[in-house]
Amino acid sequence: MMTRRVFLRNGSAALVSLGFTPAFIARAAQATQARKKIMIAIFQRGAVDGLNMVVPFGERAYYGNRPSIAIPRPGAENGALDLDGFFGFHPRMAPLHQYFKDGNLAIVHASGSNDDTRSHFDAQDYMESGTPGLKSTRDGWMNRYLHAKDHAERSSPFRAVALTQALPRSLQGTAPALAIGQLGQFGIRAGQDGDVMMSSFESQYAKAADTLLGSTGREAFDAVKMLRDANPAGYTPANGAEYPRSGFGEAMRQIAQIVKADLGLEVAFAELGNWDHHANEGGAVGQIANRLDDFAGGIAAFARDLGDRMADVVLVTMSEFGRTVKENGNRGTDHGHGNAMLILGGPVKGGKVYGKWPGLEREQLYQGRDLAITTDFRDVFVECLTGHMAARDVSKVFPGHQAAAPLGLIRS
Repeated sequence: MMTRRVFLRNGSAALVSLGFTPAFIARAAQATQARKKIMIAIFQRGAVDGLNMVVPFGERAYYGNRPSIAIPRPGAENGALDLDGFFGFHPRMAPLHQYFKDGNLAIVHASGSNDDTRSHFDAQDYMESGTPGLKSTRDGWMNRYLHAKDHAERSSPFRAVALTQALPRSLQGTAPALAIGQLGQFGIRAGQDGDVMMSSFESQYAKAADTLLGSTGREAFDAVKMLRDANPAGYTPANGAEYPRSGFGEAMRQIAQIVKADLGLEVAFAELGNWDHHANEGGAVGQIANRLDDFAGGIAAFARDLGDRMADVVLVTMSEFGRTVKENGNRGTDHGHGNAMLILGGPVKGGKVYGKWPGLEREQLYQGRDLAITTDFRDVFVECLTGHMAARDVSKVFPGHQAAAPLGLIRS
């Protein structure tokens, strides 16, 4: 069945990308009758220093290579938060520490893409397309998953949502997806002001929709009304959750709203940048500490807000590559290779750092400078899709990739 892609702009900040088949509203209503399994992907753009986020404090070479930016061992002032006697969280990751201890948060260290590019643009593209080294791929791995699973049953316009200004590479493709910069700019403000906004938006959009897109255009507008009816303007986070007052914190808050509104969400995407710390990275305090405050605080607030609903959710984090093991002359780190991924959720077999640790002695490093990769990032995504989202065949999601033996991240 042919679909159409609609691009709407209301004001300067809200970009919506919708692809619908006719009469989706009836299917959307059916989708809300049963809670779906949900996967959330978070991209740390700019290449986070995974060695200072998940600290190998048991590795002597870690301290030898980082005289000014290493995180002290557990027990010291501003020391790492012990995970398993060898690895520890950066102290600003404290909001997530209990989730690890409770068995709901897992880590895969020494993970990433085996392509050796050190270009942010190429590495991010490869991670989102799911085809490292291949620049000709037109769609993203999350979109291919949606298409391969049940492309004949596009049950809800909110099946795939990115809380970003533009649709991310990983959600681009033939399956319908939404990019929403701000829910409040999506024509859904409650009360009198919201009604005025909706009326204005409808009058501006209706003529173009009817002329150019017919019923499909009207369905796109119905999606706006459908989300308005969920009344996110009146949303209050549950369980005392307090989101960071940041773009990322707000994105996580809004994903929680969509999850709890039962609008048929299956996959969601959020991102936060400014991890490219070539100079003055800092250790327990400084630039990376401030970014980890936002990162860990936003994820922990989301999990606290959802409460029992986390039984339906798996959240996975990624970054295009890691940083050099040795700090540079500017007390920062340069573009590296291996990194750490976090996986959080009720179905996750947490409380463990997964993956084979390659070591940080010079002869163990990739190209003599970087953390080597022992787990392909696609293998982590495959486990999330097959173990949690019940994907039967991921050969079209990650074409040409032969998945390794499962790490065992997801409970059976």
